[in-house]
Amino acid sequence: MAASLICSRLTASLRNSGAKTTITSASKVLGGSSGLLGCHGSQQQQQQKRGLSLHEYMSLGLLKEAGIAVPDGMVASSSEEAYSVAKQIDSKDLVVKAQVLAGGRGKGTFEGGLKGGVKIVYSPEEARDISSQMIGRKLYTKQTGEAGRICNQVFICERRYPRREYYFAITMDRSFKGPVLIGSSQGGVNIEDVAAENPDAIIKEPIDIVEGIKMEQAVSIAEKMGFPQPLVKEAAENMIKLYNVFMKYDASMLEINPMVEDASGIVMCMDAKINFDSNAAYRQKRVFDMQDWTQEDPRDRQAAKADLNYIGLDGTIGCLVNGAGLAMATMDIIKLHGGTPANFLDVGGGATAHQVTEAFKLITSDRKVQAIMVNIFGGIMRCDVIAQGIIMAVTDLDLKIPIVVRLQGTRVDDAKALIAASPLKILACDDLDEAAKMVVKLSEIISLAKEAQVDITFQLPI
Repeated sequence: MAASLICSRLTASLRNSGAKTTITSASKVLGGSSGLLGCHGSQQQQQQKRGLSLHEYMSLGLLKEAGIAVPDGMVASSSEEAYSVAKQIDSKDLVVKAQVLAGGRGKGTFEGGLKGGVKIVYSPEEARDISSQMIGRKLYTKQTGEAGRICNQVFICERRYPRREYYFAITMDRSFKGPVLIGSSQGGVNIEDVAAENPDAIIKEPIDIVEGIKMEQAVSIAEKMGFPQPLVKEAAENMIKLYNVFMKYDASMLEINPMVEDASGIVMCMDAKINFDSNAAYRQKRVFDMQDWTQEDPRDRQAAKADLNYIGLDGTIGCLVNGAGLAMATMDIIKLHGGTPANFLDVGGGATAHQVTEAFKLITSDRKVQAIMVNIFGGIMRCDVIAQGIIMAVTDLDLKIPIVVRLQGTRVDDAKALIAASPLKILACDDLDEAAKMVVKLSEIISLAKEAQVDITFQLPI
């Protein structure tokens, strides 16, 4: 749990630019210190980023199963399938939505020049044409950065005509010790802008996680959000159903933007974003099987398969550490001595030699890595197991970059003996501060050599 939380914190704070930023606009609002949840919100944002996020059509499917009114629609993976789907939907006015896990789709730009990932069309032929310009192409938004995100599917749904648009969300917040309902009369817009410009427009209603949601609470927030009196009860019933979805699937955030009063006089959820707590994967297999890995960094999938806590960063020094807190400290001390960490990687307290090898594969898959620092404290973890993994990885991967290893704790002498007996160029160092200084210097040497296009090799002892 600690590793997951700190890994989440790093993701939110250090992956703050370019394609690595995938936090929804709602998460930013809910997480910012000046946002909806106040000073405790930053912790919530960190948890949101770590959890699973599903495509819009999947989230709407979960809502529909719960008896919540959503637009009628289907997903398509090709332009011809989009044409077929559009013909099946009983409406002449349709909306084609790119299924990309990034906020700001409507204002994004596709490869090829198409502006906007959400398009209104009026015939199956138009749906086919627009889909052909979306599917198989990358969409670039403020959140994806220059890398963009591939669009493999489009969601084609009926166009509805709302009279009024509202914002509704449910999230976990530590300051309230449980779930919180969040609502606003200003929906269909960037809610973080509303929170910044008019904080009074945001309504919060904490829910007792043991007792659950009560009808009077849902009615109260519906009234404060400005639903017309004849629709207050219906809106409240939808909020209760949404809360039940939130709890049933171990969600960390559920966001409806907008929730609308439809022209036909019903309350409907037009869009849905749901994030799920990754710690609940073992009991939410169906939901986690829906994960679209094409929307993720390939290294994240590799880390998940090896059961490693990993986040790729932008530095040049790879880090392999056991324990989330020690990983943070290792990154800090590298930064203190002028280096930049290339990753956060916590192998955990029970890592095997195979996992250590997988960890090295992850680290070295980043071509920016110039040196590697291994910092292990053997409490539950045995240092000799780590040493075996290091030797195996360096041998199998034929690593040429310098590796500085600092081991302390259980069976550390056995580990040192294994490293000393190996013919590999692994530099051992007992002192953490000295190890950090050493790996920073070695990284600088490698970097300078590459800039000068000079080949360099290391011999021991130095």
